[in-house]
Amino acid sequence: MKSLLKQKVQLAFGFAILTLLLIGTASYHWIAVSEESTQWVWHTHEVLSNIQDLRLSMESVESSSLEFVLTGKDSALEPYYASIQKIEVDREAIRSLTVDNAVQQSQLPAIAKLATENIQRADRLIQLRRTQGLAAATAAMESGPGDQIKDDFRAAAGKLQSEEQRLRALRSVKAERYSSETKIFLILGTLFGILVVASAGWSTARDTAKREVAEAKFRGLLEAAPDGMVVVNQGGEIVLLNAQAEKHFGYSRDELLGQKVKRIIPEGFAERLIADETRSAAEALAQQIGTGIELYGQRKDGSRFPIEMMLSPLESPEGMLVTAAIRDITTRREAEAHLAQKAEELRRSNEELEQFAYVASHDLQEPLRMVASYTQLLSKRYKGRLDSDADEFIAFAVDGASRMQRLIQDLLAYSRVGKRGGELVDVSSEEALQQAVTNLRGAIEDSGAHVTHDPLPRVMADDVQLTQLLQNLVGNAIKYQKPGVPLVHISAAPDGEGMWLFSIRDNGLGIDPKFFERIFGMFQRLHKREEYAGTGMGLAICKKIVERHGGKIWVESEPGAGSTFRFTLAASDAAS
Repeated sequence: MKSLLKQKVQLAFGFAILTLLLIGTASYHWIAVSEESTQWVWHTHEVLSNIQDLRLSMESVESSSLEFVLTGKDSALEPYYASIQKIEVDREAIRSLTVDNAVQQSQLPAIAKLATENIQRADRLIQLRRTQGLAAATAAMESGPGDQIKDDFRAAAGKLQSEEQRLRALRSVKAERYSSETKIFLILGTLFGILVVASAGWSTARDTAKREVAEAKFRGLLEAAPDGMVVVNQGGEIVLLNAQAEKHFGYSRDELLGQKVKRIIPEGFAERLIADETRSAAEALAQQIGTGIELYGQRKDGSRFPIEMMLSPLESPEGMLVTAAIRDITTRREAEAHLAQKAEELRRSNEELEQFAYVASHDLQEPLRMVASYTQLLSKRYKGRLDSDADEFIAFAVDGASRMQRLIQDLLAYSRVGKRGGELVDVSSEEALQQAVTNLRGAIEDSGAHVTHDPLPRVMADDVQLTQLLQNLVGNAIKYQKPGVPLVHISAAPDGEGMWLFSIRDNGLGIDPKFFERIFGMFQRLHKREEYAGTGMGLAICKKIVERHGGKIWVESEPGAGSTFRFTLAASDAAS
């Protein structure tokens, strides 16, 4: 009779497992289809985001070149060259993302041509401003085909956006349909699975055995114990427990008798009762005797709590039993849990702050760009027509809007380091340095700086961020200089722990050691704005890039003796 009942239980559970497996397989298929459709929608969002970034970068080229023409300040060219580099990155991203779309690919050459023409026109205006002055540059700006090029570029970008918006609408409808079908299937499958499992559980519940004889032998002893006491057979089934154990786990006695001990101690207890090829069950248990074992218990409501457990063997007519004395050590763990909670709250707060910085800096660009454009227009049209105070006030507004644009752009760049960074791959740091030097050619030519380097290694990095890191550090070495020719040297050496130690040495102003930590913070400046242009975000971005790559960055310097910035990056797998 017992064997027949056992076979019924096994058959019921086997049918339940098979049913759940079939439901799970079908559910996985529907979820995969729905996920693929959703991924295409996100793919379209990403394309639209890159097209918008391309348009914003081109507008930044126009506004920064216009600022230089109006003011003649070299500081206006920093966002100009950065935007040119960003245009190339955005164009490549759009090309890669639309490689499966022949319509979009056919429009990219026209956009590339218009972007090049617009940049070439801006370069000519900058050169005219440098060589012939404001009047010549203004005349060329008003008489050239600039407006037509801008309109053509916006129209071409608009066509790209329209096509992607059309695809997004189609894919969104498809994704919603698959999502609805998947939900219906999962609900029906879950209900059926619950019905099958409930039937199997009901069948198993009928097999609960009466353990009144064993319970009578040990009840008095167990009830007098200050700790929870649970007696388990070699099959891992609970045969006896005391009132303190009921209090610990929240079950009544009848609910636990005959149940697997994993129900209240999911991991670590039952495994200690199992024999293997080298030891018997008694030997396995003997290894745990007299040892306090820290595990986790699980209450009836599903909550988990830490316990300390002591095991002891107990002979019985039915074979060896195991008595477990269980103590709740929640109080002992509260301090650790509180500390972990605070650490998690800090991490979450940092993530939310980073997300806020990204959204705020991204959304503020458009209204600020409008303010900057109109203040620049006021300066262009009415300079000299009003009194000197008005000219001065307009100049203050133009300068303030420009500085705010640079602040927001740097804040957006800072927030994008972690959010939109590429995969770390095998790249040449020497090629990244050459690209950074190319981007800094204007500053190098103006200052007469000499930038040299030793042979540089291949590392695991995001090539765009590595270029930005080197560009920021070399650019700072050129900017913060005492009178004379700036000398900048870049080198790298292995640190013996699978990392490369990079050094960027200059002969500049130097830094007081008390500011070594401060300079890597956001919006931290050691000089007045009138002395050196900038937003105080450059080194903060460098620090975030290096930390994202698993490295460290620091500075060694003395006032008047130049500075050496050092950072570490992981060596390339190919090189190792």
